[in-house]
Amino acid sequence: MINLASVSNTVSEVESDGLGEIDNLDRQLYQRFQNKFLVHPSLTRLIVSFQANKTRPIYRWYKYKEAFSASLIEYLLQQYKITQGKVLDPFAGSGTALFAAREVGINADGIELLPIGQQIINAKKLLDSEFTPEDFERIKDWSKLQVWKQCEQKKHLPELRITKGAYSELTRTAIEQYLEACKLENNRVQAVLNFVLLCVLESISYTRKDGQYLRWDYRSDRRQSKKAFNKGEIIEFDNAIANKISEIIDDLLPSTQQIELFPIKNSQGQIHLYGASCFEIMPRLANSVYDTIITSPPYCNRYDYTRTYALELALLGISENELINLRQEMLSCTVENRPKDLLTINSDWKTALAIADSQNLLQAILKYLDNQKAKGVLNNNGIPRMIRGYFYEMACVIQECFRVLKPGALLFMVNDNVRYAGASISVDMILSDFAEQQGFVIENILVLPSDKGNSSQQMGNHGREPLRKCVYVWKKP
Repeated sequence: MINLASVSNTVSEVESDGLGEIDNLDRQLYQRFQNKFLVHPSLTRLIVSFQANKTRPIYRWYKYKEAFSASLIEYLLQQYKITQGKVLDPFAGSGTALFAAREVGINADGIELLPIGQQIINAKKLLDSEFTPEDFERIKDWSKLQVWKQCEQKKHLPELRITKGAYSELTRTAIEQYLEACKLENNRVQAVLNFVLLCVLESISYTRKDGQYLRWDYRSDRRQSKKAFNKGEIIEFDNAIANKISEIIDDLLPSTQQIELFPIKNSQGQIHLYGASCFEIMPRLANSVYDTIITSPPYCNRYDYTRTYALELALLGISENELINLRQEMLSCTVENRPKDLLTINSDWKTALAIADSQNLLQAILKYLDNQKAKGVLNNNGIPRMIRGYFYEMACVIQECFRVLKPGALLFMVNDNVRYAGASISVDMILSDFAEQQGFVIENILVLPSDKGNSSQQMGNHGREPLRKCVYVWKKP
């Protein structure tokens, strides 16, 4: 590890409307934390993202782009000598932290709001502990015999406004036959077959996940942008299903061809999932019960998971109103998030909110963005509200994390810095300041050796200034 000598957070030409103040306050905060920053050569973007999961059995089944890798969890547990106890992930996503901890004998609790994340975790748990050899043989039959083709009836494919026209008519018919045929299987097989379908939806559709929205291929009937988008090969339904089932079988079936699912270890941990928002669940958790927290909250980057995962949410039967409610229950990270009444959720969060109120760098950023909004120069007027919500809500999450951790326990958090309207927002230092004021000791802020670039729009307007991607390491005394 090499001490980070300097951090490039300067603005090429200091503007008179707040960027200078932000830059000065950022420098002051850096002086406090400069000895905590460590460039960590082992933490590549490959390991601190889903990329390393693409070739990992079990983790590769569903492409959850926002996930970190199982290799990262294994590395942190090994590096910090965490070998027992109970882990919490308040933003569980597809469950990478839960399953990686479980495999080394550590119990894990996860909290996940989005139904797609819940489905991924529950399907993996089902295959692990409840799936029988007969069930396993049955899904193999589905792959070999293409059972859905024998079904004359069709179950109507649920849609949302933003998913209409996502499939060709041939693919849509195949999906509807598949859904109807699934109803003839037992509950365990149904659940796994539905999971298989969720895994292939993007590949058989006209869409591609692209952060803030779904991109639509030029072959769809949706109105195109000025530049036509070609997503490349759209996989034929029958092949997609057969290949995914084969992949699952290959990952679960050892070379001996004996039906033995997840490798059995006497020391395996247990996984428990709370299917709700962390704002709802965390205040209910007991004090000082977790030995470690490992998490990656949604970044403050305008990504709207309810849109990027719309195909999956529609298939799971989420209605238009439920989609809107999910978006509002999430941690504020999109421009459509309305302010949450945090004190109504938990009156004990007064402390956290007061800390956010007094954080000088954050308040300077919010003031600057409000001024930019008043001048009409922001590309979306919801940006100031989103950033305010993000940090105030994260202050409350950090308070809960401190409360539920045992004394001496560590918290690991993966997050990115961001930029809006030319203002670089040091998410790492602001959240670490929150944490320190709430009682955490900042052990380190581990920095990826190659900084993250900006969006093309930000680079065009404000230059190619890199943004830090970090893993925070905080300790409860």
